Amino acid sequence: MPTENRKRGRREEKKRKRDEKDADPLAKRSKREGLVEDILQQFDDAQQQQQQQRHHVDDQAPFQDEAIDGVTRPAAMPFYGMLDDDEQEYFKRADEMLELNHFDSADERSLFLASVWKEADGKELKIANSQSCSRLMERLILLSTPAQLKRLFQKFSSHFLHLVQHRFASHCCEALFIHAAPVVTQELASPDLVLAPSSDPDAVVVSMENLFLLTLAELDEHLGYLLTDRFASHVLRVLVVVLSGSPLEKQSKSAMQSKQKEKVAVAGADKAELALEHRPIPKSFEEALEKVVDRSVSGLDSNYLRTLSTHPLGNPTLQMLLKLELKHFGKSRAKDERSIIHKLLPDDPIAEGTESASFINGLVYDPIGSRLLETIIENAPGKLFKTMYAEFFQERIGSLSRNEIAGYVAGKILERLGKDDLADAMRQIVDQIPNLVERNRTAIIKTLIERCFVRDVDILPLTKQLELAYSGPNGFEISRILKLSDPQPDDAKASAKVHGKSDHSPEKVHGSLLAQAMMTVDGPLGNLIFDSLASLSTELALNLARDPTASRTLQAALNCRHASVIFRRKMIQQFYGHVGELALDPSASRVIDAIWEGTHGLAFIRERIAEELAENESALRESFVGRAVWRNWRMDLYKRKRADWVKQSRYTAGNDGFQSFPESNGATEHTQPGRHLSALERARQKHAAAKTAALKKSEPASKKPGRKEKSVATGSNKTEQAGKATVVAQ
Repeated sequence: MPTENRKRGRREEKKRKRDEKDADPLAKRSKREGLVEDILQQFDDAQQQQQQQRHHVDDQAPFQDEAIDGVTRPAAMPFYGMLDDDEQEYFKRADEMLELNHFDSADERSLFLASVWKEADGKELKIANSQSCSRLMERLILLSTPAQLKRLFQKFSSHFLHLVQHRFASHCCEALFIHAAPVVTQELASPDLVLAPSSDPDAVVVSMENLFLLTLAELDEHLGYLLTDRFASHVLRVLVVVLSGSPLEKQSKSAMQSKQKEKVAVAGADKAELALEHRPIPKSFEEALEKVVDRSVSGLDSNYLRTLSTHPLGNPTLQMLLKLELKHFGKSRAKDERSIIHKLLPDDPIAEGTESASFINGLVYDPIGSRLLETIIENAPGKLFKTMYAEFFQERIGSLSRNEIAGYVAGKILERLGKDDLADAMRQIVDQIPNLVERNRTAIIKTLIERCFVRDVDILPLTKQLELAYSGPNGFEISRILKLSDPQPDDAKASAKVHGKSDHSPEKVHGSLLAQAMMTVDGPLGNLIFDSLASLSTELALNLARDPTASRTLQAALNCRHASVIFRRKMIQQFYGHVGELALDPSASRVIDAIWEGTHGLAFIRERIAEELAENESALRESFVGRAVWRNWRMDLYKRKRADWVKQSRYTAGNDGFQSFPESNGATEHTQPGRHLSALERARQKHAAAKTAALKKSEPASKKPGRKEKSVATGSNKTEQAGKATVVAQ
């Protein structure tokens, strides 16, 4: 029997099915309605089930915890409810007002804060868990009084375990711990503050110290789990630092806070900086810190702890615990079998073939684990470090410096080496400098220069290698270190800004830091930078001043104590005629500020720069950056009372140690042929000529034998004798 004549392919099959469905529109509609009803029914069932679970959680007494792998895990997160539309709108407006901080006085802001806290009474947990309003809670914490912070502690009490694990509430807990830490120090110095009378009937009469200890008690059984929690691990690090009394230094913030953390601040408020200071702590905090360190790793064997060293969240927390353990409880704690470092490196001695050796070799090249190894090298007892260095790093310090990851470990090793070991390490690294320069891995070179300077190690071989590595057609070129290129047109700059391309590339930053480190060494190494900067063309010098990263090198060079007067004069003179436009650039304006200190011994050059700033007064006053330069150069005094400005400028700058250019034979820039003199320069010449005539007229006709003629340099602001007299008079 012949087969049916049909077209092949899925498209034809789908077309046939569509035709069959279109033939019966009533069946199609009933099927669609049935599907919608099923979806709605499933949604209602899910809502009812979720409400039942919430009621069940609320009615349940303490949460049942389960222990897996020796780590106690908290139960499901409770639901604290949501703010209604009116409440959200009110708190959003309050957040905007606090962010702008446009209050006529501090009392007005205090009244506003009190009203916001009154409106938030009973809703603190909802606000902290709200995506849109948790920022308001952080700003309230930033501006609150100690009494208000204590009330918030009371509201969060018995909920900290769940708040620290929440995406938004965890940031509120961090802010609360940071800004409540100074209160502990204040109450420790003045115990009467704890029992201070208050008009608020709900005021908490308890010390901030006890509130921290109660919070720690809530988290005590779950510390092992919180080490690796996505949000709670950050809060735990902050709490540990508060308990230790250590300063919250900016360089350690990366170990406590995520790079993606949003910075919540208040315009004009500087209260946050109080938390960055070192604080005295009560004895109970030291005991609590030791308990936290013990409980965090208790029950964890060496294998689990080593696995934690390569965990993205567990590694920073482990770093901080290890650092605090060795710093606060002494290096001798490394011998304690319960200590973290002993669990990580239990073998004694540590030699090739042991588990500790395998662990160290595995961390050297691991992107995450190498950071823990840096902490171990930095804080380990001297005996342990010497053993590790001799066994694993002494013979291969040069090869380690070549690696992108191990290079940072090598840098930490250099910081702990003595003079002899450092000299040996330098000889190994010097051979790798061409390779390091080619790969833009200059951080290890910077560290080597700094340590050799501190240990008084001869760096002549290092100087020769750097000169060869960065040499060009004109000898040593600073542009190669700083990655300078030809200036981009405005269209290219705008395009780079739109596409998010920044000039702060790691290669440029490390190159700038290397150049700054070289300038700190007096002698041939520093002169490489100074001579190369002074020989730059005007166009390249202007490009250097406008570069956001490279301009920091120029600022450091102008203010460096090893910079000669001749170098500073040559460098600053390249900006003549461009001072006004540079003062309007965000990066170059800082160079103009550095010129103020860079003109020490060159008072007449400082006055020349001030004259150009005065000529561009209108443009500077219309720019935020320009107004800052105008203020730093005290230009208002220059415009109103120029004589007083000149007197103060000469007193601070003076002409001590002034040297003229060797090629000028004592002539200043005002006598250069073909150069147009400004009105101020012509007035200086006229004044100098009159002074010379007056001196000659006052001399007697017959001179004593051997007496020399007094000469006055043409074009100077005043004679050198008059300048010295002014200084002496002051």
